[in-house]
Amino acid sequence: MTPQKLITDYIVEVWMDGDAGGLEPDTPIDELNIIDSAGVFDLVHYLQQEFRITVPLRQISPANFRSVNAISALVGRLQAGEGASTS
Repeated sequence: MTPQKLITDYIVEVWMDGDAGGLEPDTPIDELNIIDSAGVFDLVHYLQQEFRITVPLRQISPANFRSVNAISALVGRLQAGEGASTS
């Protein structure tokens, strides 16, 4: 399963009660009003566990969590070792 599919499935299950209506890969997640700031950290924890990556605090930004595609791109960069430093 692709990172995009895994992330979409997680968001739909946890915050959308299983109804993916309105969630497309480029849909701005904040416009759906489904995830609050505490939820973002839950999502970060999921990403770290599922993809065996570390998401540095500086990478937790609106741009990186704007959409499923943006989150998938972040995961890809971190898996490739880009942006993983904590300095």
